[in-house]
Amino acid sequence: MIKSGFVSVVGRANVGKSTLMEKILGEKISIISNKAQTTRDKIQIIYNDDDSQIIFLDTPGIQTPRNKLQERLLTFSEESLKESDVITMVVDDSKEIGRIDGQILAMIDKINRPKILLINKTDLADGEQIAQIRANFRDYDFERIIEISALEGKNIEAYLTAIKDLLDFGPAYYDRDMITDRSERFVVGEIIREKALRNLSEEVPHGIAVRIDDFKERENKKLIDIRASIIIEKTSHKEIVIGKNGAMIKKIGMDARPEIETFLASKVNLQLWVKVEKDWRKKEKLVDRFGYK
Repeated sequence: MIKSGFVSVVGRANVGKSTLMEKILGEKISIISNKAQTTRDKIQIIYNDDDSQIIFLDTPGIQTPRNKLQERLLTFSEESLKESDVITMVVDDSKEIGRIDGQILAMIDKINRPKILLINKTDLADGEQIAQIRANFRDYDFERIIEISALEGKNIEAYLTAIKDLLDFGPAYYDRDMITDRSERFVVGEIIREKALRNLSEEVPHGIAVRIDDFKERENKKLIDIRASIIIEKTSHKEIVIGKNGAMIKKIGMDARPEIETFLASKVNLQLWVKVEKDWRKKEKLVDRFGYK
């Protein structure tokens, strides 16, 4: 028997949840960007070692919803809390508990699960600042408060040890060589979306989705043909995504291809297209169609 169970990871946007997951796993599954709403799905990330299997539920950054997509993302986060054996809340080096952090604290207070608080980005904070953050959360119901730097890998082992201490012995829920429950198509779409977020101007990214239209391995060749559509909300954004003489969409493809090839362990022929679905984030049917069910 091993220590096994489900651990939800919640926090407001940009506190470093996806960076934490990448550091734990050693591979990139969640998309990482400096823009809000980068993680848009409830992604199960599976960590295995000799004596444990920990299934992390990496959730979208919590924020006040302003459209159907954001409503759906909030639902994903709430569901993950109910499904988990341990709840992890991640905060950063901010000296005060903000409005969204307060909402998260109220949300997790209703759920009777052991809780861990991670104070991230401690590489950017001094001792006095960290002491203030600890004091802010002193009266909340956390089993452990751990200072980490996801970027530098500081105290990640201490966090994993704390989780194991709180989990019961049980079965492995997934094959021991699995790292996520999501499909290859999903991960490829996330890689493309990340490169679009990194390359595009501030006004465009929130309205971007990626749909994998075709994913085929050629017979007798270690080559996968992938055709994907970058979905945008406004016709005026199409020229921005394509760029002058196609330079921007070419750059997105060039940035994405090596990472996709590493993930799939195969050469890839990647073709990207741009399609407009006006105000898709406000339309429940389109939110469903693009995979946020």
